Amino acid sequence: MPYTILVAEDQQHVRSLIEYKLRNSGFVVVAVEDGNAALQKAEEIIPDLVLLDVMMPLMTGFEVLGALKKNQKTKDIPILMLTAQSKEDEVLKGLELGADDYITKPFSPNELAARVKTVLLRRGKK
Repeated sequence: MPYTILVAEDQQHVRSLIEYKLRNSGFVVVAVEDGNAALQKAEEIIPDLVLLDVMMPLMTGFEVLGALKKNQKTKDIPILMLTAQSKEDEVLKGLELGADDYITKPFSPNELAARVKTVLLRRGKK
């Protein structure tokens, strides 16, 4: 059974690229464009992994991450943060809030798919 990845990215062209690469890597992809939608969809479908953009409208990726980790239904879902911010303090903030990995934009689609697979394997998902 393929893994379901929830992608929360507000930039349509980036979201489409991620969807394309992850689908071609064998994942089921559900994509949303803001933090509120990400929270609602995560609780609805309980994905195997959430790929969260940090800078989104309505709620930042950090706010979504915090809310997911506080929710009993979603607290154990692995989270991979995606951001144009490469400052160390931004990366550390995401990791301290419970993110499993971090990837900066611009990114290699192949590296992104590999990191998603690695996080799933580290979390014991086969």
